[in-house]
Amino acid sequence: MIKEIDKQFVANTYNRFDAELVSGKGSIFVDAQGKEYIDLGSGIGVTAFGACDEKWIEAVCKQASTLQHTSNLYYTEPCARLAQMLCEKTGFSKVFFSNSGAEANECAIKVARKYACEQKGKEYYTIITLNNSFHGRTLTTLAATGQDCFHTHFNPLTPGFVSIDASIETLEAAVSKYKAAAVMLECVQGEGGVIPLSEEFVKAVRTLCDEHNMLMIIDEVQTGNGRCGELYAYQSFDIMPDVVSTAKGLAGGLPLGATMLSKKVENVLGFGDHGSTFGGNPVSCAAAISVLERLDREFLDCVQKKSKLVFDTLLGSEGIISVTGKGLMLGIKTQKPASEVVKACLADGVLCLTAKDKVRLLPALNIPDETLKKALEIIKKNCK
Repeated sequence: MIKEIDKQFVANTYNRFDAELVSGKGSIFVDAQGKEYIDLGSGIGVTAFGACDEKWIEAVCKQASTLQHTSNLYYTEPCARLAQMLCEKTGFSKVFFSNSGAEANECAIKVARKYACEQKGKEYYTIITLNNSFHGRTLTTLAATGQDCFHTHFNPLTPGFVSIDASIETLEAAVSKYKAAAVMLECVQGEGGVIPLSEEFVKAVRTLCDEHNMLMIIDEVQTGNGRCGELYAYQSFDIMPDVVSTAKGLAGGLPLGATMLSKKVENVLGFGDHGSTFGGNPVSCAAAISVLERLDREFLDCVQKKSKLVFDTLLGSEGIISVTGKGLMLGIKTQKPASEVVKACLADGVLCLTAKDKVRLLPALNIPDETLKKALEIIKKNCK
C-alpha cells in the first residue's frame, strides 16, 4: 500500500530500492514484512550513531518540548552553544547555520565572492572546483559541481565556476588564467567515486590561496563530523581552511547545515547579507550538540580501527578490485557492476549505496564490529 501511495503522490526523483523500512535500532533496520537489514548507509552519512540513538532522542525530545522554533531575530541557547562548540573544536571564529549541505555551500560561495569583491575587485568572482566534485543540487551548487551528468537539462547554470583536474600543474594554470575568488574542494570526493585527494595537492591549494589572496573552501558535508576518522577531514592534512561547510551527520538525522568562518572572513557577511528561516533551529542544534559532544579522540580512533577492519577484510577478496576512502567513508571497486552487488546485498539483508561505479559504504560510526564483519562477509559473497 505505502509503495503504491508513494509512486502515485511523491515526485519521481528517487529510484527507490524495493524495501519499505518501518523501524530501526542502531545499525539494524526492519521492513514492513519484518525482515532485518544491516544498515551500511546511515541515511547517506547522516545517522552517525545509528537509528534511534538514546542520547540523541533525549536531546531532541527535551528541546522539542521546551521550544521547537523561533526566528533568528532572537537568541536561543542551543544555537549559541553549538556555534561555540564548533569553533572551540576547530579554531574557526564564527558559524552561519542553514538547513542542508547545499545551503552551507551557497553561504561559503557568497562569503568568497563578497570577500574577493571587497579585497581585489568585483571582477574576481570565479570559484575553482575539481572534476568529480559534488557540492549540491541548487543551480549555484550544481554549477560548482564538476560532473556534467548533473548539469543536463538545467542550463544555464550560475556563471563563475570552473572545474579542473586535481593536479598542482592544472591548479597553477587555472589560478593564472582566471580572476579567482576561491578554490573549493572535498578532501574525499564522495559522489565522484569516493576518491581521496593527496596531501600534497591539498597543501598546494593552501599555498596558492595564500599567495593569491584567495579563500580555501573545504566542503565537509559528507566527510565531516567524524566520518573520515577526524572531526573534520581537513584536519588530517595539517592545513587550516578559510571556510568549511558541513551538514549530513552534524545533527544526526535532523536538517542542519553549518558554514564555519575563519578569523580572516568572520565579518564578511553583515546584517541582511544572508539569512535562513530554519537555520539554527533549536531542536536541530540540540541534536547536533548530542552528536558533537561524543566525537572525542577516543571515539575517532575507534572509527579509524573500524576503517582498517574494512580494508583488511575486503582487500584481495575475489571480485574486489580496490577499496578507497578514509575512515568510514569507503568505496569498493568490483568486477561486477556495483548496482548488481548492491541489489544482491539488499536481498541478503545488507543496505549499501553506490558512488559512480563503486559500492559505497557509510555505516554508523559506532556500528558494532561483529555486525560490521557480518555485513562485510555478505558483501564479499556477492562480489564473487
